[in-house]
Amino acid sequence: MYSTLGRKYRRIQRELTAGSIALVGVFFTGTLWYRFVERWSWEDSIYMTVITLSTVGFSETQPLGHRGRLFTIALILMGIITIGYIVNRFTEALIQGYFQEGIKLQRQRRLMESLSGHYILCGYSRTGRQIAKEFMAEGVAFVVIDSDPESVQLAQKRGYCIYQGDATLDETLLQVGIEKAACIVAALPSDAENLYIVLSAKTLTPRIRAIARASTEEAVQKLQRGGADVVISPYISGGRRMAAAALRPQVMDFVDGIISGTDRELYMEEFLVDPAVCPFVGQTLYKARLRTQTGALVLAIRRVSGTLIGGPTGDTVLMPGDLLICMGTAEQLRALNQLLGPIGSRRLRKPRKGNE
Repeated sequence: MYSTLGRKYRRIQRELTAGSIALVGVFFTGTLWYRFVERWSWEDSIYMTVITLSTVGFSETQPLGHRGRLFTIALILMGIITIGYIVNRFTEALIQGYFQEGIKLQRQRRLMESLSGHYILCGYSRTGRQIAKEFMAEGVAFVVIDSDPESVQLAQKRGYCIYQGDATLDETLLQVGIEKAACIVAALPSDAENLYIVLSAKTLTPRIRAIARASTEEAVQKLQRGGADVVISPYISGGRRMAAAALRPQVMDFVDGIISGTDRELYMEEFLVDPAVCPFVGQTLYKARLRTQTGALVLAIRRVSGTLIGGPTGDTVLMPGDLLICMGTAEQLRALNQLLGPIGSRRLRKPRKGNE
């Protein structure tokens, strides 16, 4: 939301503060003049300054000479100018809705400061909008970064947490909590900007998982060398999916239904085998009886070394740090999460309902 809006809000704040300081300065100038030049009491000096600045038209507290009257005229003019400036700034703020937006800005800032383990989505173009839609449907916490005002307004209408700024800048990434984020997705149309984002993110937070969009095969290689954990080319991936849909239509329908279907019954999820809480470390899948107890199916296991075991058998041993890729209904996956331990899942998401 809040780079451009924040600047406007801070400008109004500065102008109102400056006007208030000027008004206080005028008040003290008048009071000190009447006290030390006209030699009135403090009470009379303050009273005369107040009625002069407010232009209520009361008579003079004590008789004034030629010099005193000239000063009073100047004091009235200074008061009118200063108060008029404050009223003008205040009225503009009310009409433009800066105070209401300022409250939203403060809430947004507090929300971003409280985020931890969230996702950062850079770019709200066609690709970014689909990613944001999936994130929202999965119920994960995420922040969108975009510099285009129209895209920012679209994201706001969808209720997303949005920051208006340049995602290639370290300052912007720090503002959205890059140090506490779990993953950053660089989905800008420019391959060069996505590379800058990945380099900045990995420099600020080396452990963060970086996903990047690429337009060409050459860009894929450069982004991988730049530190991106996963690089997706919409054109390459789209071509492969279209070919698979033509050659194996039923397989693709099944996979699409599990990954992104709106009315699906089956889901896929990742579960981390944490040796501190998982009671099945060192046991085989047969002894662990995960399928029997929950009904969920273990499709694959990713070892800490990076080795992927597809279609593990009953003799496959569960090792510390294994990542289980499982399929089942929402209830089965919840049961599996409880079975593996209170923090067995990386992220136990809420199932989609209807066309969310």
